[in-house]
Amino acid sequence: MSEPAPSLHARIASELHAAGRILAVSHVRPDGDAVGALLGFGLSLQAAGKQVQMVLADGVPAGLRHLPSAGFIQRRAKGDFDYAVVLDASDLERTGKALGGRPADLNIDHHVTNLQFARLNLVEPGAVATSAILAEHLPRWGFAIGLEAASALLTGIITDTIGFRTSNMTPAALRLAANLMECGANLPELYRAGLGQKSFEAARYWGAGLTRLQRDGKLIWTTLYLSDRQSVGYNGNDDADLVNFLSSTDGDVVVLFNEQNGGKVKVSWRARPSLDVSELAVQFGGGGHPAAAGAEIPGTVADVQEKVLEVTRAFLAAQAGSLK
Repeated sequence: MSEPAPSLHARIASELHAAGRILAVSHVRPDGDAVGALLGFGLSLQAAGKQVQMVLADGVPAGLRHLPSAGFIQRRAKGDFDYAVVLDASDLERTGKALGGRPADLNIDHHVTNLQFARLNLVEPGAVATSAILAEHLPRWGFAIGLEAASALLTGIITDTIGFRTSNMTPAALRLAANLMECGANLPELYRAGLGQKSFEAARYWGAGLTRLQRDGKLIWTTLYLSDRQSVGYNGNDDADLVNFLSSTDGDVVVLFNEQNGGKVKVSWRARPSLDVSELAVQFGGGGHPAAAGAEIPGTVADVQEKVLEVTRAFLAAQAGSLK
């Protein structure tokens, strides 16, 4: 009788312990979960004696540089590696050039639209954050979580759940947060730094978007232009978390259009519970979660807005019709 195949977790643990030089990357325009997962993973494996290079093509956003060891994250990989890990990215394109064309050995993610692109894929759509997946499994794989790694992972959970208030929150996720606090992570301070504090430039950037806020029934949208970043001195290419603030308005769906370099527009959707806007993002080559999804679409802001708003209006009309 043949031996049973090892479980996915057994294979992940075995391969991580066997690897010597590890490249770990996450997605462009990194959020708190991307940075938190990358640092939590990288620092935990470094503590076990592994050589880990942590890479973000866009670097660490200013609002997350308070995290211990954030300075270890590089924009480009250097040297050779025998193992490559992609964290919190639903497809390889989302990593930019961080992998340098190298195939991924391991993909750890929680997006329902993940393309399962690596040799080993640990995708848990029910998890509140990729950082939560790591907080649960790193100790099971034989890697202890120290103070700095715990702080990073807790930041990932806090920011991706918008302070433990997204509709996918679970008792298990709260227990994971408690475990990270027991590792030394300071929840009140991480909450303040990750969600409660904005730079002066980010606040002015929000102002530009808020002045353009528009509404059509239960659909709300606004736009951020490249010129807005320049005029207020905001150095990131993200929306400074404005879309999550707008998700607290009384619309069913919120859309934020964020003009990017290279003739593209980053579109972010947020929806009330029970609506799945990830299917809209997929139509435009993106992905995400049912209540929070996005896509980067080639074209002018006006053209992209017209297409996206048309599809989103049709989606809302279909949802309203299904309730009759």
